[in-house]
Parts: sequence; structure tokens; C-alpha cells
Amino acid sequence: MKITSIALDLDGTTLNSQGVLSERTRRALVRAAQSGICVIPASGRSFDSLPGEILRIPEVRYVITSNGTAVVDVHTGTYLRKFVLTEESVEKILLLMEDEQVAYEAFIDGKAYAQSAYVEDPVRFGAMPAAIDYIRRTREPVEDMETFIRTGGAAGKLDCLDVVVKGEEKKRRLWQLLEKEVPDIYVTSSVPQLLEISYKDAGKDSALRFLLEYLGLEQTESAAFGDGDNDRGMLAFAGIGIAVANGSQGCLQAADHVTRSNDEDGVAEGIEWLLSLQPENCPSDQMAGQTEDCTEQDRRKRI
Repeated sequence: MKITSIALDLDGTTLNSQGVLSERTRRALVRAAQSGICVIPASGRSFDSLPGEILRIPEVRYVITSNGTAVVDVHTGTYLRKFVLTEESVEKILLLMEDEQVAYEAFIDGKAYAQSAYVEDPVRFGAMPAAIDYIRRTREPVEDMETFIRTGGAAGKLDCLDVVVKGEEKKRRLWQLLEKEVPDIYVTSSVPQLLEISYKDAGKDSALRFLLEYLGLEQTESAAFGDGDNDRGMLAFAGIGIAVANGSQGCLQAADHVTRSNDEDGVAEGIEWLLSLQPENCPSDQMAGQTEDCTEQDRRKRI
């Protein structure tokens, strides 16, 4: 079978638990790109927060950021597609959260801002200890986020807005409340402490659909890797959806296949398997009788 594009979630999927791109995975990405496959990082991160080790791969040209809010041509810095939240929706979100004791992250033109107290002590707000360095390194602290969002530099310019929530029960309740009361938003979550909110037409699956159409590539020839609830739509949309073993239950259910965890080079293993399915790597026509379906045979061997 032919694969022409591979979309890759980063944190928890392509990157290991320390947020590092392993050498084996880097080699797999380069090999896929150099074989003519369009390799597309598809992250919940804002553009300014994307890891340099990914962007420095010369063949990586297009990225999906902020859960599909933006699609960027890395080589030119051009936004091919971008959404912003309406001011009416933002105001309604703030009013709904008024008595909930939450913190906020705001994203403007690919740059992330966050509540000072959250940046200072992310774990107190539900973040994992491994995320402390990343949050402090990529978030510009703001003392009064609500004022900043309403009247400061964020007014009318928000790519997306994250609500920092501690506790799964509260998170589920607020998720349902937001979807019920604010009609033109898309809500998802990539990590336990965040409700990630963007315009209704965002989402990694929507962004991937747009980019494939822009590039003239076929959905049926696409593959996607993910680990979180924000990856479910993308895995379901792709021709082949692959979850890493450490993925959320929803992500695992949406996937066609499951590879090893992000700490076991699962993405590298999955890409190596996909490359083995390329027509040039399948048995010749003369062997077709012995191997009726190269895809099925290699599925059993590799994943």
C-alpha cells in the first residue's frame, strides 16, 4: 500500500516522556521524508513552542499547531489557515469559569501566555512534574490573565484559550458545560490539567484534511500517530490511525493499530512498518499468489 503523508502528534507520542526526540525516531522521520512522504507534526503546542529538533529536519515543511487552530508553512513562516476565537465566546467562557477557581493559558499568533501562579508552580494546578520545565520555558507569565484576555493584547486575537483545571471530575463537568453553553467552540484535552478551547472549525482532523487538500494528497494514503483525546479525530480521519501504547482509552479505541509506547520508540517502529508496506517494498507481482495481501501480512508481523 502507498503512504504519501504521516501526521504526528508530538508530546506523549513522537517525543519520549522527557520531551526528547530519540535518535531512532529522528532517523525514522528523516527516512520517511527522504522517501517522499510528507511528514507533518500535528501538535497541541503553539508554533513558538514547537521543539527545534523537529523544525530543524529540513524536509519538515508543514506543521499543524494549537490542536488544528493553525497550519503553517515552516519554510516561509506563512499561515496557510488560521482561526481565532470570537470575542463573544471568550467573554462567555470567562463568565462561566468565574467561580471555578481555574487558571488560564492564552495563545496569540503562536505565542503562549499563562497565569503567573501557574508558571511558577505548575504542579499545584495539576501538571505533571515532567512538564515544569516546558511550561516555564514556553509561557510568558501574566499576573492578571482575565484582564489581559478581555482588554489587553489578547482581545480579539486569541488563537485558543486553555482553562487549567485540577481534578478529572471537575474537568469533565466544565467540559460539558462549555460545550453546552458556548456553541462556536471546539473543546479538547491533551494533558490532565487542561481544557483546550479553540474555534469550532479547528481540530487536528480538520487541519489535516485542509492540508492534504492543499497539497493534493489522498486521505486514503495518509497515516497518523497519537496518544491523547485530542488525537482521536485525526486517527479516525487518516487512512491508517496508529496509537502509541501509552495512549488514552479514547485514542486507543480510535486507532486502527497500536504500536509501542513513546518511551519505546513506538513512532519509529510504526514508521518502519509503514515504509515496509510501500509498493517498492512489497512482494513483486510474480509473488502475489504467495502473498495475497502484503499489507495484512506485514500487519501481523510488525504491529
